[in-house]
Amino acid sequence: MKIQQLIIAIISITFLNQSLNAQDVHFSQYSETPSSINPALIGVKYETRATLNYKNQWSSIGNKYETMAFSFEQTIKHKKLKNNYLAVAVNIFKDVAGDAQLKSLNPNLGISFLQKINKNMMLSSGIQSGFFYKTIDVSSLHWGEQWNGYSYDSNLPSGEKTPRSSVTSFDIGGGLNLNYVQSEGFISSKDAARFDLGFSLFHFGLTNNAFISSSEKLNTKFCTYFNGEFSIPNSRNAIMPSFLYMRQGPNSEFITGALFKIILGDPSTYTANKKPFSVSLGGYYRFKDAIVPSVLFQLDKYAVGVSYDINISALTPASNRLGGIELMLKYNILSGYGINLGRSDAQPSY
Repeated sequence: MKIQQLIIAIISITFLNQSLNAQDVHFSQYSETPSSINPALIGVKYETRATLNYKNQWSSIGNKYETMAFSFEQTIKHKKLKNNYLAVAVNIFKDVAGDAQLKSLNPNLGISFLQKINKNMMLSSGIQSGFFYKTIDVSSLHWGEQWNGYSYDSNLPSGEKTPRSSVTSFDIGGGLNLNYVQSEGFISSKDAARFDLGFSLFHFGLTNNAFISSSEKLNTKFCTYFNGEFSIPNSRNAIMPSFLYMRQGPNSEFITGALFKIILGDPSTYTANKKPFSVSLGGYYRFKDAIVPSVLFQLDKYAVGVSYDINISALTPASNRLGGIELMLKYNILSGYGINLGRSDAQPSY
């Protein structure tokens, strides 16, 4: 199957998803939070990967919204297995939102099975499960019935059923991913190309998610995405286009963009003294919501990403276009291709 046919296939899935039926935790640097968009991405690119993510938004219009994430991935392989392997991940997502200090904690475990299709393609499937623990500061809630005509009066009855201060529920999700690698060398080599495309769903059948009614069900979240990296012929640079479409009940999000990767140093084949180094500049557009300029620094096994959401939604008069900053720190060890899939000429990606 040609690259063009694969890209057309995933774009078609994207539009089909729009007919499918609680907004969820999300990051603008979605390519750097693979477990949040598909557990089938676990172990695809690196043998070992540890990532920290932090997002701070809406601090200009009230109590800030903070989102934090930690993820650790590790491949599990055996020398006799040349065409497939396993990978596992531990993920922790935490969110704090608004005046009522709505907090959510979502620790989970993920596992993926990766199978070589041919020299260039690999198919992986993954599953992820854990639990949601949510709390809210009930005393900070204000109701319309507590307005006495002049000011807010906490002594007045709210007329509302008092919500629970916490709720716990089980969570599960899974997905499929297709990985393509055209060149075994570094991305600076001629005609190098890599991409991932796939589909996933989260919160499948999750119930007991409301603070007032235990029968309320959290809508399943559907994700479709594409992340690519394509070298520019006769140069040391590359283009990294991507998109992510998510739908959860009546809410949807579409974000797309690209980074321009400037490779400032290739690693030495014969000595460890020379480290790979690159800088990627660009941005993303979240449909009807934000423009996101981004920069990514990669030095050997380490990476730092910084982005900022410039708000362009209907909230602009209150936000003054101030959305929020997002930071990413990553540590990784090698690409899994040569060791895990029997490609003796493979070299690490960065």
